[in-house]
Amino acid sequence: MHIRILDRYIFREVFMTFIFGICAFSAVFIGSGTLFRIAQYITEYGASVGSVVKIFFLSLPSVIIWTFPMSMLLGCLLAFGRLSASSEITAMKSCGISFHRISYPALILGFCVSLFAVWFNEYIVPWSNSAYTRVLNYEIKGNTAPQSQEHIIIKDIQNGQIVRLIYARRYDATTETMQGVTMQMFEDGKVSHVEDAEYAKWDKNQWVMYKGVIYDIPKDSDEDAQHKMYFEQQILPVKDSPGTILRDQKKPEELTIKELREQIKILNDRYVNTKKMETELYQRFTIPFASFIFALVGIPLGLQPQRASSSRGFAVSIIIIFVYYVFMTIGGAIAQSGALPAALAVWLPNIVGLIAGLFLMRQAAR
Repeated sequence: MHIRILDRYIFREVFMTFIFGICAFSAVFIGSGTLFRIAQYITEYGASVGSVVKIFFLSLPSVIIWTFPMSMLLGCLLAFGRLSASSEITAMKSCGISFHRISYPALILGFCVSLFAVWFNEYIVPWSNSAYTRVLNYEIKGNTAPQSQEHIIIKDIQNGQIVRLIYARRYDATTETMQGVTMQMFEDGKVSHVEDAEYAKWDKNQWVMYKGVIYDIPKDSDEDAQHKMYFEQQILPVKDSPGTILRDQKKPEELTIKELREQIKILNDRYVNTKKMETELYQRFTIPFASFIFALVGIPLGLQPQRASSSRGFAVSIIIIFVYYVFMTIGGAIAQSGALPAALAVWLPNIVGLIAGLFLMRQAAR
């Protein structure tokens, strides 16, 4: 019974500081980045008050997700620093409670925060990023002309299954053409019809493909039975204008994990370098699980033999956060360069942090 009371006490100490950390770090990010961008939208595009308010709130999830690991580290440093400075850790040990047992509530909180962050990063952040982009494009930049863009993907999904997939290597805004166009039709999840064209041009409110070939693929594996036909012009069954198509293109941070994997597969099939998207995919897991890693590191580092101000905890947390994000940036650069497999390179900072945390926990338990 006393152990449960102690667990709740430690859990509450860490949790309250964790919430404080989210508020503090979010305020720093918002003040240094979000508000500056909002000011630009007002001065350059004359954004309305309603649009500015939407942009502000829709930007919060992408900011908050980065503060979870930082806040977990700060919470453990300050909470265990206070418990140690007031000799409460010593009193617990004198009652026969091991240091590992004392740290359980904080570790459980760190693990729960990591799981919640994965969910938050999958369902809330991509949705808010997409909504942010829509408000920015339609309400703030509504009259701006579409820009040239690489790798255009248009999907037609019915009843949860893709029935048509169109890929263009590039959209050229000056000529309103999509270059290197491929259209695939699906039946029962398999490709049944393919049309390739050198380019497709927006002409009289419709897309027209030029200089292409059509393949009808039979359901069996008999390649000789494929029907092949060349064409000079062919209507592309897409009614959306260039502006609408480009606005519907999602950035990697606007995609869910499932959508990212689908996008990577589509681009890999066309021999496009997807290292950047793979890095984004693996970071959907590594950044959330950094909360548990930081709890593992912050607990032993929070111990101190004498009273110290909370500024020490802030200073230590800033240093560790800086080192971790330097490693994360280097790992991301290595992943995108292809020097190491993307999964290994992106997970490297967490692996190093896990080893360091286990070592520090072992030292603190002695």
